Amino acid sequence: MSITSAAGPDAAPRKQTLSTNYLDFTDGSTGWEQQYLPDLMEKEAEIYGKRTISGFLSQIGAEEASQSDSVVWSEQGRLHLAYKAAVVSAAGNTIDITHDVDGNGVTTDHGIRVGDTVMISDGNITIKAYVSVRTAGAARITVLPYGIANLGTGSAFADSAVVHLLVFGSEFNKGTDGRDSANAPQFKSYSNKHLIMKDFYEVSGSDTSAIGWVEVTGEEGQSGYLWYLKAEGDTRARFADYLEMSMMESELNDVTAGAIGGTDKGAGESGTEGLFAAITARGHVTTDVNNTGSGSAAANLGNFDSILATFDSQGAIEENMMFLNRSTALLVDDMLGGVNAHVANGTSFGVFDNSEDMALNLGFSGFRRGSYDFYKTDWKYLNDKGTRGFINANSGTGAIRGVIVPAGTSTVYDEQLGKNLKRPFLHVRYRSSETDDRKLKTWVTGSVGAQTSGKDVMEVHYLSERCLVTQGANNFMLIK
Repeated sequence: MSITSAAGPDAAPRKQTLSTNYLDFTDGSTGWEQQYLPDLMEKEAEIYGKRTISGFLSQIGAEEASQSDSVVWSEQGRLHLAYKAAVVSAAGNTIDITHDVDGNGVTTDHGIRVGDTVMISDGNITIKAYVSVRTAGAARITVLPYGIANLGTGSAFADSAVVHLLVFGSEFNKGTDGRDSANAPQFKSYSNKHLIMKDFYEVSGSDTSAIGWVEVTGEEGQSGYLWYLKAEGDTRARFADYLEMSMMESELNDVTAGAIGGTDKGAGESGTEGLFAAITARGHVTTDVNNTGSGSAAANLGNFDSILATFDSQGAIEENMMFLNRSTALLVDDMLGGVNAHVANGTSFGVFDNSEDMALNLGFSGFRRGSYDFYKTDWKYLNDKGTRGFINANSGTGAIRGVIVPAGTSTVYDEQLGKNLKRPFLHVRYRSSETDDRKLKTWVTGSVGAQTSGKDVMEVHYLSERCLVTQGANNFMLIK
């Protein structure tokens, strides 16, 4: 049985004039000119519950002032040398370095040197070797395998085989010279730019003094019989939601002809990098959480464990927050509901004092698997039919079902302050100085209250200038 609803995108506010917007005082039957007093229910019904979706960033992030057009930060690279490579000649023991462990392009700037001892593996066979030659100005190295004549001995590796290569030490003979070159840390710098957002509400001066018969309420605390209070409050609440949605969904613009910021639309609208874009570019994307709804509990946990393996290969942050839509949250509940907390599967409910009954109450908020704690919560933004929930309904495998965010702080080098700082992995930077604070500005113009112009209206303006900094995106995971 399907659930249908008359409410959808058409329920969103729009500017239009309809006959139903007005009371009919002339039809003689249903208008207010009849002599019988109606049983009037004055209070507006709140049929959608809490309509706002903001709160995600306030739970897991922080906010900081910024006085520049862009925010620049640097992140540490990996400590050890691990590369993807291709065997050029198995008989000649030559290998070309292609990429580093994170898939970034590496050719002549790899860190392998003469004297290194390396492991070479294709997943089935692992050979240890000594690096005897590094070809100057090229990605090629020559190795001497330990115990065998060459890399092709016994059909070990074929020419053009794709392998992984890891430096695990070095070896030098007595009385020989030391290294002829040093490895410098790889500098990784990232940046993001502020996004200027604006909105405004307008009501005529006459309407500000008109009393309505509906008692209005709103998310911003407004109440009373003045309709413009509700309209202004809804505009303000919607703008606050836009501030958060933009930090989630925004994309940086590639300036090309016909694109925003290109020759067709002028310069300036270059976008900003939101959370989803940052995770897609520098983090991880998985569908494994959504593959846990069928099969045995052990098999379902096996799907989930691939996420743990990914975290193991990254920063291994022990505590993580899972913000999920309804269907994915229920899949995780079903997966854990079929697991006995005391069997060899290794599931532990430590955040609930190991009380299985407490943890599996179909509304549990955390569990422990391996060395990781996961705290799960529903994300209204992904469920609400008026926000991402509506987009996800028709986007199939491209739908965003949740995000896993590391808890705690990261240590980063701040370019402006010139020192290392500990900050949340996510934080919002907003423009602010002693002259102007643009975190969230509101101002009123017109003839109502403090008269600022000859225009007989009240105009309420809203503005914010901000961007999201996603540090350590390699510790985040997007669930599709």
